[in-house]
Amino acid sequence: MPRGGGLMAPGARLRFLLAVWTLAVLARRSAGEAGDGGWQRRGPGAPAALAEEQRCAVERRADLSYSEFVQHYAFSRPVILQGLTDNSRFRALCSRERLLDSFGDNVVRLSTANTYSYRKVDLPFQEYVEHLLYPQDPTSLGNDTLYFFGDNNFSEWASLFQHYSPPPFSLLGTTTAYSFGIAGAGSGVPFHWHGPGFSEVIYGRKRWFLYPPEKTPEFHPNKTTLAWLQDVYPTLTSSARPLECTVQAGEQVLYFPDRWWHATLNLDTSVFISTFLS
Repeated sequence: MPRGGGLMAPGARLRFLLAVWTLAVLARRSAGEAGDGGWQRRGPGAPAALAEEQRCAVERRADLSYSEFVQHYAFSRPVILQGLTDNSRFRALCSRERLLDSFGDNVVRLSTANTYSYRKVDLPFQEYVEHLLYPQDPTSLGNDTLYFFGDNNFSEWASLFQHYSPPPFSLLGTTTAYSFGIAGAGSGVPFHWHGPGFSEVIYGRKRWFLYPPEKTPEFHPNKTTLAWLQDVYPTLTSSARPLECTVQAGEQVLYFPDRWWHATLNLDTSVFISTFLS
């Protein structure tokens, strides 16, 4: 404002308003990337059943040595590893805005998690993010939900993956493979098993349900994890319930051993990456 409280000239006022608007946009952008990365754009239909489970039965370990990992967890039970890597750079690159800027035109392959479905859909990444990345509809829990996980074109996404630091633990005779994904709230993979691996949440929250190899879970292979949580989970006795935990975004990585049954449920729009040991 000019001295004496006079009105600002039209040109100066316009420049002032543009500066204020620019600072506000930058502040919102910075807050989004530091917090949820711009991914949590909630809309109608977000399932009420996605309230976070506070109880975590998976042990959390910080400063775990490799020998302790092999002796106590690698072949016997899951564990959440804390503070082993710093993926703050990778996390910043995985914000909604930055991924769209870098990979919006890339064609991605969407899959369904249902066990009996082999449906695949190819479309531009930007179209997926802007039109398909919505919360699971509670009225259609038995239907396929398309989302981006696993089918990564590593040559096209190499500029992103080169900034990821995987957990420093490996198992003798195995090689590593990444699986990167982005999924809406309420989506997830129903119970299945495969070789050992690590899973890290970059943005959002992911709830895990795990059973040891000798304990086959009760589930319908062609229904969603959310349907299982609402229909089957409440009927289980305490002894029949799985080992479970909600993994938060940040410096914590879930490890699951070979052949452990597991199902996942994204409590928010989630960005995540798994490192499979095969």
